[in-house]
Amino acid sequence: MEKSKPIQVNKQSSGTVISLQQGKLPPQAIELEEAVLGAMLIDKKGVDEVIDLLEPEAFYKTAHQTIFESIFNLFQNSQPIDLLTVSADLRKNGKLESMGGDYYLVQLTQKVASSAHIEFHARIILQKYIQRSLIRISNEIIESSYKESIDVFDLLDEAESKLYDVALGNVKKSSDTAQNLVMLAKKKIEEIANKDGLSGVATGFEKLDLLTSGWQPSDLIIIAARPGMGKTALTLSMARNMAVTQQTPVAFFSLEMSSVQLITRLISAETGLSSEKLRTGKLADHEWKQLNVKVGDLEKAPLFIDDTPALSIFDLRAKARRLSSQHDIKLIIVDYLQLMTAGSSSKMGNREQEISTISRNLKSLAKELDIPVIALSQLSRAVETRGGTKRPQLSDLRESGAIEQDADIVSFIYRPEYYGIEEWDDEEHTSSIGQAEFIVAKHRNGGLDNIRMKFIGNLGKFEDLQSNDSPYEFQSKMNDSDSSNPPIGRLPGPDDAFDLPPEDGDDMPF
Repeated sequence: MEKSKPIQVNKQSSGTVISLQQGKLPPQAIELEEAVLGAMLIDKKGVDEVIDLLEPEAFYKTAHQTIFESIFNLFQNSQPIDLLTVSADLRKNGKLESMGGDYYLVQLTQKVASSAHIEFHARIILQKYIQRSLIRISNEIIESSYKESIDVFDLLDEAESKLYDVALGNVKKSSDTAQNLVMLAKKKIEEIANKDGLSGVATGFEKLDLLTSGWQPSDLIIIAARPGMGKTALTLSMARNMAVTQQTPVAFFSLEMSSVQLITRLISAETGLSSEKLRTGKLADHEWKQLNVKVGDLEKAPLFIDDTPALSIFDLRAKARRLSSQHDIKLIIVDYLQLMTAGSSSKMGNREQEISTISRNLKSLAKELDIPVIALSQLSRAVETRGGTKRPQLSDLRESGAIEQDADIVSFIYRPEYYGIEEWDDEEHTSSIGQAEFIVAKHRNGGLDNIRMKFIGNLGKFEDLQSNDSPYEFQSKMNDSDSSNPPIGRLPGPDDAFDLPPEDGDDMPF
C-alpha cells in the first residue's frame, strides 16, 4: 500500500514541499477541554472546582464554548447539572444540533471516569487561552504601531493596559448581563452588611466614613485647598489610618515633597514628637526611646511612597498597575494634580486641556483598577480676595471645568484661623482654633456636609473632633509640650513653628 503523502500547499523555487504540519496553529488543548466538560457532566464536584476558573471564551472549540455556557447558566440558576439537564437546556435555546447533538454530549461523558485532576486540566486550558489572547493583543499592537497618526505614549498606555488585563486573567468583556450584575450587587450588599455598613475603604474619620461609607472603588476624589491649609497633612493622616490601623495597602505619589519628608511627617504624627524636634534632631533620651518604640507599627505598614517629580499621567498609570498587581493596593493618593504632566503628546493644547486629560485619565485609572483615587488640587487666589469667611467653593478650583466634571467627590479643607478668624460662623460662634472643616461640595452618590476635625499643627495631623475638645485647652497643652509654639491668647502666625510650612507653590506658572 502506498504511504500517504503530506498535503502540498505550495512549492518553493528550491522544490521544497510545505505541509500543513509545518504551519502554525493557535495554542489549544482540545482533549483537555473534552475531559473537563465530561467531568463536569458526570460529577457536581467537578463543576464546583472549575466554574470560577473558566469562561466560555477560554475554550478553543466553538461547540465546547456552547456547552460550558449552558453549564454556567444552569449553575447560576441553581439547577442540577448532568447529561440530561444540559441537553434539555441546549435544546431549549436551539443550540443542541449546532454543537453535535446528544451523541457528542454522550461522547464527552465517556472520555473520563471521574473529576480527578479537573482543576489542573482547567488551568492548562486557561493558559492556552491566555496565550491566544497574547497573540491577538500582540497583533493589534503591531498593527497600531505602523500607524503614524497614533501617539506613541497613547499606544504604550493601551498596550500596557491590555497586557495588565491578561496578567490578571481578566480579559475585558464588552458587556455583561443584568443577571450577572444583579448577583454581583447582591453579593456586595451582603459584604457591606458584614462590614458595619462601610462599602469602601475606611478613612479612619468617623463622620466622614458615615457620610461616604468609605472611599468607594472606582471613585475619583478631589481634595482641594489653598497652600498651607493641610492637604498633605490630611491625606497622610488618612493613609496612616488605613495602612497602620487597618493594614490596607496604600500608594502615595508625591510630586512635591520627598519621600523622606513625608515619612518624617508620619513619624511626627505617630510618635507625638513635633516636626521641629525631628528636623533638628534635638531629642531627649526618653524621646529617642519614644521614637524607636512607636515607629514599629509604621515600619510594618503596607504604605508605598513614590516621590518622582513632574510625574506624567502615563508613568503614574504604569506604576499604579504594577503596585496593584504586586501589592494589591486599595487606594491611590496623588499630591498634587497641578504638578502632573500629560506627557509629551503634540496634540496637547493649553494647560486647561492638559489638566482635563490628567483628570480624565485619573478617573479611568480608578475604574480600571477598581479602587478609589484621591487627587489633591490647588485653589485659585479668588478665595483670598473674597470677603467674609473665605470659605472655598467649586468655582475656586484651578482649571475647574474638567476636574469638577470627572470627580465623583469634590471636597475642600478650610481652617478659619489661617485667616485670623477665631470663631466659626455658626449660631454658637464656637472657637475655631485648632480646628478645620472638611467641606464635601460635590458627592455624586451621596449627600453633602461640612465635617469639623481637630488639626494638630505641630504634628501635621488631623483627628476626629470630639465633643469635649476645648481648643484653648488643646493649645495650652501644645505650649506646655513645645516652647516654640505661640502663647495662649493669640493666634499662631506665619513665623511660628506651630504652623505647618506651605505645602505647595502658590499660583504656579501654568
